[in-house]
Amino acid sequence: MKNVVITGSTRGIGFSMAIEFLRAGCNVTLSGRGEALPATAEDTLAPYQGKYIYVSCDVQKKVSLQSLWDVSFKKWGRIDIWINNAGQNTPHMYAWETAESYTENVIRTNITGMIFGSQIAVAEMMKQGHGAIYSMEGLGSNNMIQPKTILYGTSKHALTYFMRGLARELEGSGVIAGRLSPGMMLTDFITKTPDGEQSEVITDERFKRIFNIMADRPETVARFFIPRMLKNTKNDAQITWLTNRKAAWRFMTAGLRKGRLI
Repeated sequence: MKNVVITGSTRGIGFSMAIEFLRAGCNVTLSGRGEALPATAEDTLAPYQGKYIYVSCDVQKKVSLQSLWDVSFKKWGRIDIWINNAGQNTPHMYAWETAESYTENVIRTNITGMIFGSQIAVAEMMKQGHGAIYSMEGLGSNNMIQPKTILYGTSKHALTYFMRGLARELEGSGVIAGRLSPGMMLTDFITKTPDGEQSEVITDERFKRIFNIMADRPETVARFFIPRMLKNTKNDAQITWLTNRKAAWRFMTAGLRKGRLI
């Protein structure tokens, strides 16, 4: 049985991973910026009372992430897996049109927050002598450039570089660092703007066609990730759901996948 902390886990892939860890018998700390879990999340978690806690956390503040560790450690006694999943997007627009607040949020959450979380997890895991830290990759991690998403892509490119470098620094320490590569998923990142409005990208017919070929629901990806994280002992591992081979097969069978998600 392992003890797991996941940032940004009140919805989307973070919440789906929490559910899968709980199903696997793990103890889980969920976290988000809200003071409490949404009611819908509480309902879904009802069968796992005593196996999870929720801790409010703003990943842009290192002190908040330290509190997330401290509360979780006090509850579970050790932390085996820490996942930097909290992420922020920007509106679908050119970089020079993007407001300062959106620019700051994507950097402070996706880069600074991920680094803060990793710093705390490593320092604390060194004390207990073991642990694994994973961060969530995304568009930009593989050098793909998509116009009107380059601020988000820049943050994910930086995340990949940092995590690979962190793994190098951790060699021989007993603590490992890895990356989760989910591909495209049907989450609020796609369907909504950072302000909660409907995103214009889902009305783009070309985007919808590609998305329906390539994307998956977060629970599908989570079912793939969790057993592999639980088994992994390799440093600098990249756990990849949408491989090149899988993507090629999906394009070959695209006619069977029309309108399946949006």
